[in-house]
Amino acid sequence: MAEDSNAGDYPTEIDEYLTGFDTSLGSVNDVVQKLMAVSRSDQKLDPLEQAKLDLMSVYALNSLFWMYLVTQGVNPKDHGIKQELERIRTYMNKVKEITDRKKAARLDKGAVSRFVRNALWQPDEGQDATEHAPEAEHTEHAREAKHPGRAPKAKHNERTPRAKHGEHAPKAKHFRFT
Repeated sequence: MAEDSNAGDYPTEIDEYLTGFDTSLGSVNDVVQKLMAVSRSDQKLDPLEQAKLDLMSVYALNSLFWMYLVTQGVNPKDHGIKQELERIRTYMNKVKEITDRKKAARLDKGAVSRFVRNALWQPDEGQDATEHAPEAEHTEHAREAKHPGRAPKAKHNERTPRAKHGEHAPKAKHFRFT
């Protein structure tokens, strides 16, 4: 693009920029030609991916038209292309929301109900619920009488001993999921 005969038409300081622009424009032209050569039926994309491709293509072409208007001395902010680009951006945001909803974690209600059911305390069958409820164990003596062989319950102001360096902490009870 930057030949010696055209060197007098523009300042020499922008010669490198114009050469880069010409190279980039040639690359864009190649990509657009490849995109136009492939028919929609050959692409085999799901509808969401097809929408993304269509929106990207339309946005790119409208952006090129924006640049064309700038090179012609037309203010693109006063042209209808601005509203078109905003409309395309709103559709791009809608597609992004749909994609984000698909990626979002879903709650498995069955797993949650099993977890809660197994995590909650249940009284033994045939026994009064208040007799074995944790709130009914007020003294260590009453607890020892109901559960012989268990260690006494720690008081509120006592701290549970921690494992020292190199020792293993006692294993926590694991929930059984069914």
